[in-house]
Amino acid sequence: MSAIRSLRGGRLSFRVSGGRCNSRIFSQRLHQQYPKMSTTTTTTTTTAPTNKRALDVSNINPNLLKAEYAVRGAIAVRSEEHRTAITLARGAGVPHDLPFDAVVSANIGNPQQLDQKPITFFRQVLSILEYPALLEVEGLFPGDVKERARRLLKDVGSVGAYSHSQGASGIRKSVAEFIQRRDGYPADPNSIFLTGGASSGVHTLLNTIRSSPKTGILIPIPQYPLYTATLALLNAVAVPYHLDEPNSWSTNVDLMREQIAAARKDGTDVRCVVIINPGNPTGASLSEADIEAVIDMAVEEHLVIMADEVYQTNVYRGEFHSFKKVLRNMQTRPGGEKYENVELASLHSTSKGMVGECGHRGGYFELYNFDEQVQAQIYKLVSITLCPPVIGQCLVELMVNPPKEGEPSYELYQKEYGAIYEGLKARSQALYAAFQNMTGVSCQDPQGAMYIFPQITLSKRAQAKALTEGKKPDEYYCLRMLDATGICVVPGSGFGQADGTWHFRTTFLPPGTEWVDRMHKFHEAFMEEFKDE
Repeated sequence: MSAIRSLRGGRLSFRVSGGRCNSRIFSQRLHQQYPKMSTTTTTTTTTAPTNKRALDVSNINPNLLKAEYAVRGAIAVRSEEHRTAITLARGAGVPHDLPFDAVVSANIGNPQQLDQKPITFFRQVLSILEYPALLEVEGLFPGDVKERARRLLKDVGSVGAYSHSQGASGIRKSVAEFIQRRDGYPADPNSIFLTGGASSGVHTLLNTIRSSPKTGILIPIPQYPLYTATLALLNAVAVPYHLDEPNSWSTNVDLMREQIAAARKDGTDVRCVVIINPGNPTGASLSEADIEAVIDMAVEEHLVIMADEVYQTNVYRGEFHSFKKVLRNMQTRPGGEKYENVELASLHSTSKGMVGECGHRGGYFELYNFDEQVQAQIYKLVSITLCPPVIGQCLVELMVNPPKEGEPSYELYQKEYGAIYEGLKARSQALYAAFQNMTGVSCQDPQGAMYIFPQITLSKRAQAKALTEGKKPDEYYCLRMLDATGICVVPGSGFGQADGTWHFRTTFLPPGTEWVDRMHKFHEAFMEEFKDE
């Protein structure tokens, strides 16, 4: 709990117990003592109802209680309490007692929250889609913006209306053409499903694959917690396989096979392998040979492949290899008939890359080699939710079909896109260099995505202190960092890690380097404070 210690002399002071800063109490006290400073919070006394609520945690879905989602967990909640306290103090015109003036949300890949500017062409087209009367305003937008908006409006009718449950047909056709340009092989628009972000696609696919509580899904460790949380909600089995940290977090198919064998021996029906490439939280980018090895393993073990490729444009070393392209290449070689029935679902999103439009919730997945009747059931499942957000569908079309050379918007698009890419690449290397100089930290060079996942050596004293606080060691470290610096990162335990190792994930989305210096200073002080004697 936190409380206001004083407001004497126009200065706001906090008493913090356990490191928490409760913005609700702050707001109430501020209104009570300084009513002219706050007019939005009131305190009302009510009589407790005599009847009992129908729901409590003992009778809701037990699978929900088991689900965890670390990137928006307790540390992120506390960061928002700090942010609220700073905002309220500024609104009241009084200082605050936190040792920082801003919260840095490095816990989640949310580019535009961290000052990444939207692509002009995208927003211009979306503006017309939301308000078609802008088409009649002369000189407001370039001609290619208007032409694209007219084409999309012809396809969807109105962004305020339902679309086809699978997504607008013209947009799915654009996605298929994009995949063909990327991979050199045709794609079928009827096998493409537009989604409310890639997360929606993950839910759909796992709901389809799960047939009983014994259904097992092979997931990487560390992994994006969407997968473990969704499997918990579905009451299915997460079968973990560890990525090879010393080898740039690459896949190790021998370890995968061991995990599959052990799970099947315990009665788990392992049916699918999830690959995140480029990796979240690791920043790894798989080689073509790594992907081929996974596909061979999937054939031998009779597994569906789910390729989460939402960071495919965030590659800073080497190049991105899609699972679809590698699989099709393998099918064309001598003996390629063994791959003809490999089931592959690959996902993409408008939330990442240089687009960064998380809030518009656009994405898609492509099914390849799926049974027609299974695909029909997937269509039925997505139909239950009617359709993905139509404005998000349109944004997908813009992502896969940006301005072309010679069109009025091309030069500005290339400039903006390139600046975002180069900024991310430069910050990834700046953060990597900073970790190289921190005591007791080892870190793999980020090859892609938006994250670094450094390993930290925590002393026995630090681990013992975390235990007395009821925290995991890496969680305690991250909480201390947040309270000292305002920098919010996620402990490695939220993603999974090898026993006896401790990590944290940070994005390199926040602009500038000042926050990295704060992190470095905190880390060295923490290591000195808990140095084993």
